[in-house]
Amino acid sequence: MDSPSRPARIDDIVGVMENAWPQDSAEEWDVVGLTVGDPRLEITRVLFAVDPTMAVAREAERAGAQLIVTHHPLLMRGVHAVDAGDAKGAVIHRLIQGGIALINAHTNADIAPDGVSQTLIEALGVKESRPLNAPEPRPCASSGPGRVGDLAREESLNQFAQRVAAALPATAGGVRVAGPPDGRVRRVAVCGGAGDGYFDLVRASGADVYVTSDLRHHPASEARETALAGRGTPYLVDVSHWAGESLWTAQAARTVVDGLRARGITVEATVSVTNTDPWTFQLPSGE
Repeated sequence: MDSPSRPARIDDIVGVMENAWPQDSAEEWDVVGLTVGDPRLEITRVLFAVDPTMAVAREAERAGAQLIVTHHPLLMRGVHAVDAGDAKGAVIHRLIQGGIALINAHTNADIAPDGVSQTLIEALGVKESRPLNAPEPRPCASSGPGRVGDLAREESLNQFAQRVAAALPATAGGVRVAGPPDGRVRRVAVCGGAGDGYFDLVRASGADVYVTSDLRHHPASEARETALAGRGTPYLVDVSHWAGESLWTAQAARTVVDGLRARGITVEATVSVTNTDPWTFQLPSGE
């Protein structure tokens, strides 16, 4: 007979998250883990989101959640005061007053086997992938930055860009593409979040196209110039930072709920519906 389940505590959730996304695998500059809350607090409902904004805090209140799990940290730098007149201080005050805790998994979740980049590449139709820094023989479940793998069939860059747009939630910036619409795409590289630091790995992977976010003018221009001096690839697909990472929140919820269930602990998970992309509308220039 199965033993009865018990409610979750914050430290239970911290334990499951540590097993899935170890904190020591995060980048040295990163901030991950429990930001607000008592580890002994009982939790019945968790809200999963990308950003710990005031809108997300209010959504947690409406949902009756006692914990928010986000991808991005609230406090990236040391603080000397928590002033409710400051934007981040106001969020902390709102959380504490509402009895809501806050935990995040950032770069440690980016590189995980079920992490941000893995979730993104699967959403684009790539069934098997490996980290960008892994040679071919490595198993697809290994961890590392970004992911690369092959579509079932080759398609045009225009078709692939439409595939990307359909997979992501709508944002004002949409999807930007660098390359000829009739260019051919089979091997896909992705990096959830800002990925312009991985161009060398993308080129070494033989990817036909690279999907990432926050591509700045000079790195994108240099990447395309380098590509045009060779075989013309990789093409570039630039998506909203929030949109590219938002797909992971549902996967994160499943990971935490399943991990707790395996320990005989129950919790209800809710995925945020708040769009925290900072851009709200876009106009074409030159008109």
